[in-house]
Amino acid sequence: MKKGFLNEILRSNKSVFSFKDLILLWGGIDKLTAGSRVNYYTKRNDLYHIRRGLYAKDKNYDKYELATKIFTPSYISFETVLGSVGVTFQHYSKIFIASYQNKEIECDGQVIAFKRIKDEILTNNSGIDIKENYSIASVERAFLDVIYLNTDYYFDNLSVLNWDKVYLILPIYGGNKRMGKMVKKYHESVINNLK
Repeated sequence: MKKGFLNEILRSNKSVFSFKDLILLWGGIDKLTAGSRVNYYTKRNDLYHIRRGLYAKDKNYDKYELATKIFTPSYISFETVLGSVGVTFQHYSKIFIASYQNKEIECDGQVIAFKRIKDEILTNNSGIDIKENYSIASVERAFLDVIYLNTDYYFDNLSVLNWDKVYLILPIYGGNKRMGKMVKKYHESVINNLK
C-alpha cells in the first residue's frame, strides 16, 4: 500500500481518529477500501486500534480526545474539570463527560463516565473551551453541570470560581429554580467565608 495514506494520518494534528475521520482524511473513499487500509495499518502496527471504530497514531494518544470521540456531541466536565483546578479535592481516575446518554465505558484501561444532559444544554457552547481536538467545560460550567445533575453536592473550594461567569452561564439551564437557589446558597457561603 502507498505510504501517502499513512503520511496523511501522521501529519494530522489529531491523535485519535474515528473510522469516519479516516474516510474523510483519505478523500472520501468507500468504506470497503478504507476498511482494508485500516486493517493493513493496524496489522503492521502503523495505526493503533483503541476500540471498535477508533484508532490512534500510537499508544501515546490524548485521553481527553478519545473520551470526546466515543459519543458526540460531548465535552469534558464534572469532577474531571473541578478536580483539576482544586474545586474538589477527591481524585478520580475516571474521565467525566457530558453527553446525550448515561454510560460508563472502559476503553484501553481508562474508565470514561458519560453523564446525560439535555440536548439544549449539551449543544450550548456557553462556558465551553473548544481546544484543538476536544471541548472542555470551564470551571464555572463544570460547577453548574454538577449542580444540574445533583441535588446535594459538597465542593471543597469554591473561591476559584468567577461568580460573574457562573451567573452569566446559569440561564442556559432553562430557568431551573432549584439550580438558581443552590447557586445563590453556594455563592453566599463563599462570601461568608471571606468575612
